[in-house]
Amino acid sequence: MAVNGPTGGPVLPAHPDPWLEDVLRGPLPHELAYAFGGPYHLLLPHRFDRNTAAFEAALDEAGVTGQVHYAKKANKAAVWIERCAAHGIGVDVASAGELRETLAHGVRGEDVVVTGPAKDGELLRVAVLQGCLVTVDAPDELERVITVAGGTRPVRVLLRRLPPGQPDSRFGLDDAELGTALRRCRDARDTVRLEGFSFHLAGYEAGPRAALAHELIEWCRRARASGHPADRISIGGGFAVDYVDAADWERFTRAQRPTDYHAGRSFTTADFYPYHSPLAGADMLRAVLAARPAGGGATLAARLRGAGVRLLLEPGRALLDRAGCTVFRVQGVKERDGYGILTVNGTSLSLSEQWFGSEYLPDPVLLREPPGDTGGEEPFRACVGGATCLEPDLLTWRRIVLPHRPRPGDLLVYPNTAGYQMDSNESPFHDLPLPPKAVLEDAHGRVRWRLDRRTPC
Repeated sequence: MAVNGPTGGPVLPAHPDPWLEDVLRGPLPHELAYAFGGPYHLLLPHRFDRNTAAFEAALDEAGVTGQVHYAKKANKAAVWIERCAAHGIGVDVASAGELRETLAHGVRGEDVVVTGPAKDGELLRVAVLQGCLVTVDAPDELERVITVAGGTRPVRVLLRRLPPGQPDSRFGLDDAELGTALRRCRDARDTVRLEGFSFHLAGYEAGPRAALAHELIEWCRRARASGHPADRISIGGGFAVDYVDAADWERFTRAQRPTDYHAGRSFTTADFYPYHSPLAGADMLRAVLAARPAGGGATLAARLRGAGVRLLLEPGRALLDRAGCTVFRVQGVKERDGYGILTVNGTSLSLSEQWFGSEYLPDPVLLREPPGDTGGEEPFRACVGGATCLEPDLLTWRRIVLPHRPRPGDLLVYPNTAGYQMDSNESPFHDLPLPPKAVLEDAHGRVRWRLDRRTPC
């Protein structure tokens, strides 16, 4: 743990990953930087496997029947879908392109949940033909689903609930709309099979998710009374990821101030993702399953078992925890007002927290070229800029503390970027190539790599 760097700035190291650290200490990162000639991403499928297994174990421990669906929007790489197909994990998609990629890499249509608002006709047509489970977000969408399904096969649907605690959300059906939708599905029972209900909540708290899941069980009972199967609910995603140690996070948020950032950029703690979470990943699911209603009663797990309701969940970031990192090469270093400004061979579009007007906080790691050469220099503080002509193109506004002054050719590795950071905003701006993704695997103690097999658009 660390409070401040040796030059006085706040530091925030990511949780250690011994296997990846061994890889980064060797020649491979520098060889790939030379081969690709630009920034690149490293993907670790064994971490994805471990995370999905942890969620499934939490369901098994609670005696709950359910299914994990990987939220594909969190990362475009094909390797995650390949792992889903290999292990029977479902996938959550929200576009025709995502559905096409998912089916092409071996996931069965019946294991796909189609989410998102106002789905277009092509997406609905393929989803119906492939037997996907379609979440219905609005009354007019239900009518489109019925129209598309007519003459083919009954479409499997979930009705998406507008969260009562988030009434300004643009997603979901309110109480009156749900009641109307139940009747419409009953009238169209030859075309529509209502399998249950879903929701997605903003934020990362277990309590609100458990409370709304308790409510959806009652909606399933009500739907069954109207003749619908209604045997499952989806609680969506929003499972937190724990990036850093609790003490480091507390000290960082207390110590950071505007003078720690380039150009006086100011952030509050509320601007940041909660990089430390005491309940994260599968442990957060355990907390949801153990929660009881506000007035007391059985746990959510017990109520799901008693009602014969399956639990579906759609984590994205949480399945990608520690499953990848992003590597940039330093192109230049300048000093101004007592700190450095690094320029790397990529852009902030490959570190997508900037999308939210925020900052990706876990400290990057500096790799010297040649490897292991520290040069005996003093610690060095610097912000990190991209290789574009845009003033706000900064990967890191904070003046991070590096062990020594970087040199052109050194590598800067941002840890744990697989979840939403790598490619949500990627763009070939300035005709810069998109960073390739290299999949790393341990083959009996030998590290091997290959390019990801994503189908070109």
